[in-house]
Amino acid sequence: MIYNKKDFEGLKKVGKVAAETLDFITDYVVAGISTYDLDKLIAEYTKKQGGICAPLNYCGYPKHCCISVNDVICHGIPNKNEYLNDGDIVNIDVTTIIDGYYGDTSRMFLIGNVSDKAKELVDITYDSMMKAISICRPGLPLSEIGKTIQTMCEAKGFSVVRDFCGHGTGTVFHDAPNVLHYYEAINDKIILQEGMVFTIEPMINTGSYEMYIESNDWTARTIDGGLSAQFEHTIGITSNGVEVFTKSPNNMTKPPYKK
Repeated sequence: MIYNKKDFEGLKKVGKVAAETLDFITDYVVAGISTYDLDKLIAEYTKKQGGICAPLNYCGYPKHCCISVNDVICHGIPNKNEYLNDGDIVNIDVTTIIDGYYGDTSRMFLIGNVSDKAKELVDITYDSMMKAISICRPGLPLSEIGKTIQTMCEAKGFSVVRDFCGHGTGTVFHDAPNVLHYYEAINDKIILQEGMVFTIEPMINTGSYEMYIESNDWTARTIDGGLSAQFEHTIGITSNGVEVFTKSPNNMTKPPYKK
């Protein structure tokens, strides 16, 4: 779908709330809290802002957000029995609906004494996403997004997950195009144009990019137990570049977060 200026205003509104949700939850992401309690806090905050948590009941998904710890690549289901521990790295992925528009974003959080390798992983994941966003403009082949992320991450010895990708969004949760985070020649033929709205959300691993799905049919883990990191923004293509709808209004970009 191609969106207009009025749509972009709606996307900015919901994107701001989604970003503020992650700003809000930051102080609670500490050792000892359960992922269930974080999900509950996110649900309560979203409701107070007049939003709806899109993941809840989407294709049967049972919670309000995804919380993925350590070797979980994505779609970690919040659980009363899962507690954060010192040294963990955690991705929290929220999608908010307001006035029919979707704001989809995620960030990494570092719990206590995190290894240098984990910090390096988180940094390159964020930096590769932001570099890919910075090159977006009308006329750019979609494949350049994946090429940029893959080049940066593999140069540091990390791998790019193949089984999940970014996606079109706007007034629907998931839409075309599929935004791969690695290079595929077929995407040379898809050209960015003004009004396109999609997510860029690289999932980067310390080891193999291969994964498996748990018996809950949602949670994806690295096949070798290596760490995985992800960041995500929802963006729109403008006449001369790109607009990031889910940018933190408090300038909370990557860990350690400071208001």
